[in-house]
Amino acid sequence: MYDYVIVGAGSAGCVLANRLSEDPDVKVLLVEAGPPDTADFIHIPAAFSALFRTQHDWDHMTGWEPGADNRRIYLPRGRMLGGSSSLNAMIYIRGNPLDYDEWRDAGCAGWGWDDLLPYFKRAEDNERGASEFHGAGGPLPVSEPRARSVMCEAFCFASSIASSTDSPLASASKKVRSMGGVPTCVVSVSTVLPGK
Repeated sequence: MYDYVIVGAGSAGCVLANRLSEDPDVKVLLVEAGPPDTADFIHIPAAFSALFRTQHDWDHMTGWEPGADNRRIYLPRGRMLGGSSSLNAMIYIRGNPLDYDEWRDAGCAGWGWDDLLPYFKRAEDNERGASEFHGAGGPLPVSEPRARSVMCEAFCFASSIASSTDSPLASASKKVRSMGGVPTCVVSVSTVLPGK
C-alpha cells in the first residue's frame, strides 16, 4: 500500500516523488509508461530530434490551430524516465504566466502564476542564484548556455525591437514581462549539471 502514487516520471513527477519520500514514514510509488533514460541520444543534446516519433515520444499533435492556417502541429512529449526533459535538449521552460492564470480563471483554484511561482522557485537550483523569479538550492539544476552565436543574439535583439512598438505583440510582451515571464525571445537556460 502506498501513501502517494505519482503517474509520470518527468521533471515534475521526479521532483514531487523526491520531496514526498523525504519523509521516512511515507511510501511513494512513481510510475512511468516509457523506458529508462539509457538511450544514447537522450544524453547528446544536439541529437534530441532523433528521439522524435520513437518509443521515447508520445507523438502528440495539437488540435487544428486557427493561427497556423488550421494545421495541426507536432508536439513531441517525452515517454521515458525524465519525461520531456529527456527529449527537449535539456531546455528549461516553466511556461507562460498567462496560461497559468487562464487555468486559475477557468476554475482551477491554486493554479495561477502567483500561486505556483513559490513552487517553481523551490524546485530550482539556478546557477545565477535566487531572485524574485528564480530559486537556488532545489533539486533541479538550471544553468546558462555555454555558447551563444552572433545570429542568436541578433534574432533576440530584432525581436525586442518588434515588441517595443504599439503592436499587439508589444502589449502581450509587456504583460508577460511584468509577470516574470519570457517576453518574445530569449536564449534558453538548461537543466544541465556543470559539464554534463
